[in-house]
Amino acid sequence: MFRGVFHKLLWSLLCLLGSTVGGVVCLYEERYALAVWCAGIMVVSVVVLLRLYFYNARKLTFMFNAIESGDFSFRFSEEEQTSYDRTFNQALNRLKELSLKVRNEIREQEQYYELILSHVITGIAVLDEKGNVFQHNDEALRLLGLRVFTHVDQLCRIDESLPGLFRNLRSGDTQSVTIHNEQGTVHLSLQASAVIIRNREMRIVSINDIDRQLDEKELESWIRLTRVLTHEIMNAITPVTSLSETLLQLHGDRDDDIRRGLEVIQTTSQGLIAFVESYRRFTRIPSPELQLLYVKALLERLVLLLSDTVRERGIRIDIEMERDDLMIQADENQISQVVLNLLKNALTAIGERAGGWIRIRAYCDRDECVIIEVVNNGEPIPPEVAEQIFVPFFTTRSDGSGIGLSISRQIMRLHRGSIKLLYSNERETAFALRFR
Repeated sequence: MFRGVFHKLLWSLLCLLGSTVGGVVCLYEERYALAVWCAGIMVVSVVVLLRLYFYNARKLTFMFNAIESGDFSFRFSEEEQTSYDRTFNQALNRLKELSLKVRNEIREQEQYYELILSHVITGIAVLDEKGNVFQHNDEALRLLGLRVFTHVDQLCRIDESLPGLFRNLRSGDTQSVTIHNEQGTVHLSLQASAVIIRNREMRIVSINDIDRQLDEKELESWIRLTRVLTHEIMNAITPVTSLSETLLQLHGDRDDDIRRGLEVIQTTSQGLIAFVESYRRFTRIPSPELQLLYVKALLERLVLLLSDTVRERGIRIDIEMERDDLMIQADENQISQVVLNLLKNALTAIGERAGGWIRIRAYCDRDECVIIEVVNNGEPIPPEVAEQIFVPFFTTRSDGSGIGLSISRQIMRLHRGSIKLLYSNERETAFALRFR
């Protein structure tokens, strides 16, 4: 490819060398006319070499400046008159294509890693020694309650001690901190590790929600315990039920104390089996089959299911939509179960109170997550009860099983979302579902 370049450069150098030697010889022999002619050849050779140098230097400078600024739209003409210029331009265009290929490969890798980061449930922030934030994921913004995070000094808006805490974190350090933001009180765990990027020492800070981790571990413990208990209970009660049915068939149609006793055993056993089966549902929630759902249509359908009960009791249900085109990616049957559970709990809290109402509000928060709030003006939830409402099998109702909110929390967890009691006072009680 560079053959034309070398040929032109070689001929120019040979002409310069030959004219220089010839000029010296002519001067020595006092052949001044020929010496002048050799000097002219020298000047022409020098001019050609300088032109070759500056012309190609400008091309190279232009190309490197364009690549450095990220502009790959240039292209050198490959239809030049001389084979030298044509070959040199082809070489420059080839270098540009290789640089563009490398840049695209690096960009694809960065997009791949950013996609992985966006799906991690741990907040990640990459900092330098000066506190500049070079990279972060959406979970870090959500946990910290920030819209923009480019420098640790921005953490002053949340807590004045946070910037110093982030700056002083060193590789292997772990710190716990409690902050207050729009989400309420959040307990965070910070852990740092060091890495060298482009000859600069960086710190990768992982940010975890301690409460969520504890909730997940607690839920997993309850699920394991429930599986063991239901298994043992079913193993014990199933033979009793089967034996009572067999004894009833053998006893015939006689109406005596023995038959009545057997019927009580059978009925109680069947009721206990049904009771245990309801708890088994808590441990057998299938993986959600996700699909895009319009929130408004989903809520209107669920409210329609309760229309008769609501009408008889004079309760008003209102749906407030920030936008009619709000959508979530969810399993329709499972999310319907969660919303219906909140609506039925609201109806129970209202009871026979006159002027009862339920308000369902759907909107997007600052992180573009869809929020569905279910608010009612029924009896408030006492603080000591509010702390345990998501604990499996906890209930204050004589006819309740205590698994409704626990199942709802597990369903939302499978959807990578959350369910939360926002507040409960004498005026109203509000629950919120959050979809990422």
